[in-house]
Amino acid sequence: MISDSNAAKPPSKVELIKDASNYLRGTILEGLADTSTGAISNDDTQLIKFHGSYQQDDRDLRSERRKQKLEKAFSFMIRVAVPGGICTPAQWLEIDRMSDVYGNGTMKLTTRQAFQLHGVLKSNLQKTIKEINESLLTTISACGDVNRNVMCNPNEQQSELHLEVYEICKQVSLHLTPKSKAYHEIWIDGKLSTSTEEEVEPIYGKQYMPRKFKIGFAIPDSNDVDVFTQDLGFISIIENNNLIGFNITAGGGMGMSHGKKETFPRLGDVLGFISKDKAVQCAESIVTTQRDFGDRTNRAHARLKYTIEDRGVDWFRSEVEKRAGFKFEEAKPFKFKSTTDRYGWSKGINGKWNLNLFIQNGRVKDTDDQTMKLALKEVAKIHDGDFRLTPNQNLIVANASEDKRNEIDQGLEKFSLKDSHKQTGLRLGSLACVALPTCGLSLAESERKLPEFLDDLDKVIEEAGLRDDDITIRMTGCPNGCARPYNSEIGLVGRAPGKYNLYLGGALDGSRLNKIYKGAVLEADLVGELEPIIKRYAKERENGEKFGDFCIRQNYVKACLSGREFHD
Repeated sequence: MISDSNAAKPPSKVELIKDASNYLRGTILEGLADTSTGAISNDDTQLIKFHGSYQQDDRDLRSERRKQKLEKAFSFMIRVAVPGGICTPAQWLEIDRMSDVYGNGTMKLTTRQAFQLHGVLKSNLQKTIKEINESLLTTISACGDVNRNVMCNPNEQQSELHLEVYEICKQVSLHLTPKSKAYHEIWIDGKLSTSTEEEVEPIYGKQYMPRKFKIGFAIPDSNDVDVFTQDLGFISIIENNNLIGFNITAGGGMGMSHGKKETFPRLGDVLGFISKDKAVQCAESIVTTQRDFGDRTNRAHARLKYTIEDRGVDWFRSEVEKRAGFKFEEAKPFKFKSTTDRYGWSKGINGKWNLNLFIQNGRVKDTDDQTMKLALKEVAKIHDGDFRLTPNQNLIVANASEDKRNEIDQGLEKFSLKDSHKQTGLRLGSLACVALPTCGLSLAESERKLPEFLDDLDKVIEEAGLRDDDITIRMTGCPNGCARPYNSEIGLVGRAPGKYNLYLGGALDGSRLNKIYKGAVLEADLVGELEPIIKRYAKERENGEKFGDFCIRQNYVKACLSGREFHD
């Protein structure tokens, strides 16, 4: 059902597109067959997101192509869902191959433990997605107004119960996958079915969700999935070495709009505890509550965080309990220490070896300085375990035998990748979104700018004696917050070309939002703004005090625990 308050409001244009799409089919097939343009229609551009792809263009080329009276340099980004971030070496090799054959020769590891391929032309889009499915991966619901890739702590060595949590993560992911046959018809068969059987979406309905929906499973003491930023979070509760269930959080989300105080990032509220056997039902009940009560008129107000903010946590908890058929118990104690990865080799509970490699901004590519893509291809050819994409855009070569560990080390050393994690703690705690040149929403650089910026800021860190200190820093090209900048200790958010809002005061464990310190700072001035604060932190911090906590204690910014306080 759709709530009465929603039914009385005029729906947004995207809602009308979904409603008229025949369960996400639209005219996508016709658009793919049209060779007169590299683009598809505006309506299908919205629908194709549900199938795991965004239409983009190279913004670096816009001006020149306009002068030549050419259409934009259109291409497509394909996002490959990888629940929990675990894939096989064979699947890695297939994504690598397709990035060369159909993409721009690079692979992107995302902050949601997914793969992204960039630069895929329309003429190659159908065959690329089909071949992704043949590798037993999928792009369905990797984007769009549905539940997206379900995240899970990927570090098996951190808990004997990782596999059990991961299996529940996969169950939730499968349960919430759209059931429309449109995906198979368009990308696998290449033709629409003539069946007269009425189609249904048992969870989503004809109009799917009001906006995107994100889920993450955390295993304390690591909060690498940033569980409080998720629409729905599962915090694993372990007693006597047994997984007994999860504390449930709801209402997190990072996106906002500059200059619009009614939009804000928000951390999820803890609703309570459930036993592990209730995880799938709990997820469905929270999804359907948001389906029915989320705002379908104003997409900037359509995420679950606003539904809970407007109606209250108590109302939301009660509605979910009514749908689920059970009540939440009182939340169990838990403690997070960090959101960052644990680098280098470590031995897992099963006796196998795991190597966490640092991948700057998640971009796997070959350059004149380092042939990372080639190195990881060679590792995949000999690896006898699996690969794990981390929420921090890094890669774990996991479950390697003792013999293979030595071979992997030798191969990585040959390509100068073995010591990729020997960086400052600041760089290891960094994230960046793609931004320019392909993201249509980006106001400033991010992925291309952050490494250069960190080169300069690392000098300050080294001089201050903070090389090994964990400090989280995240940069995005726009306020939508894809790299989760608003709960990092240092956040840089694009305001305009060459200008960034500077945020300080997030918690290293992900439990607190940051706040703006200075707005619209020129990129050339960012290091100068941060240098005195970093040097003061090195000299005046208290024992065990983290950088974000120090910024609050010294009144650079106020502590921010509520989204409503973010713009104050």
